[in-house]
Amino acid sequence: MHGFQLSRLLFWAALLFLVSLAMKPWLEALFVSMQAEPRPVAARGALADDEQTTIEIFQTASPSVAYIATTAPLLSPWSRNLTQVRRGTGSGVVWDRDGHIVTNWHVIEEARSARVGLADGRTYNARFIGASPEHDLAVLRIGASAARLQPAIIGSSADLSVGQKVLAIGNPFGFDYSLTTGVVSALDRTIVSELAGEVHGLIQTDAAINPGNSGGPLLDSAGRLIGINTAIYSPSGSFSGIGFAVPVDTVNRVVPDLIAHGEYVRPRIGIFGDDDISAPVLAELGLEGVLVLRVEPQSPADRAGLQGTRVTGSGDIIPGDVIQRLDGVSVTSMRGLIDLLERYSVGDTVTLDVLRNGARRSLEVTLGGRYVELD
Repeated sequence: MHGFQLSRLLFWAALLFLVSLAMKPWLEALFVSMQAEPRPVAARGALADDEQTTIEIFQTASPSVAYIATTAPLLSPWSRNLTQVRRGTGSGVVWDRDGHIVTNWHVIEEARSARVGLADGRTYNARFIGASPEHDLAVLRIGASAARLQPAIIGSSADLSVGQKVLAIGNPFGFDYSLTTGVVSALDRTIVSELAGEVHGLIQTDAAINPGNSGGPLLDSAGRLIGINTAIYSPSGSFSGIGFAVPVDTVNRVVPDLIAHGEYVRPRIGIFGDDDISAPVLAELGLEGVLVLRVEPQSPADRAGLQGTRVTGSGDIIPGDVIQRLDGVSVTSMRGLIDLLERYSVGDTVTLDVLRNGARRSLEVTLGGRYVELD
């Protein structure tokens, strides 16, 4: 009998042990839940100076950033009805209190209409004013009152340095007013655009620029506009560390023409040249520069006395003037000459140093705007 009681005691002890094992997780969860409470919050302290600066720049600059949504016509293959469908989104910069919005040409190209949203949440129908595809720039205008418009603060891009901090604000993937930061990675970059061909003189940055950021501002650490974000270099179509922006000095030169005339007129001297054609002639002469192949009649170059290349009846080539410097800056190619002329405006006077029949000459040329292409 004593052994039977001992067995029962062991049985119940074992059963109690197994039950306690089974209930242990539940009991532990109950105990933890009874004691659960928010963790104490540690004091953060003051923001770092660079953080505070970034916050202030965003708060100051974001009202100057616009959200752009475009539509395009779509013909239904069944009903043959023409409807408007959303084509894409992009960003823009408030240029002035007259309602002009600067963006990229590729943002609105082929769009039937566009609506522009401002930081206060209001949206407006936009009217197309003008574009310069070779700079990937366009101007829209909205009917907002001057009190609702905060133009961007304009800076300079001529004095930028690689490594300088920059900030980008835009609407990537439709997420409005997103901020990214980075540095100037390189200057004077050239990219090839499907719409505009080669676009020259761009700022390269590692600040994240994604689809939808196009047309938005690139800012320096003082909150000034130093560029208009235009493109990314990425096999996947998303940001991969290389973005590009049109320098603000270019924007500040092109946009007034777009507002005034609807187009940008390149400053020209009125010559025709071709590096491939000229290369063997210049190599034989042992010279560097731009060989003038032809001078447009009545152009600034013609009035300044520049001479083009001639071919005699016997087939001999008599080289024309070789342009070697423009206002003291060396010229070694047609592309280089075009880029130098981009720094000027129609009506400016420049000095060309040319070599003619072995003699050096300096000729003053007043730039015009409606002559043959320089490329």
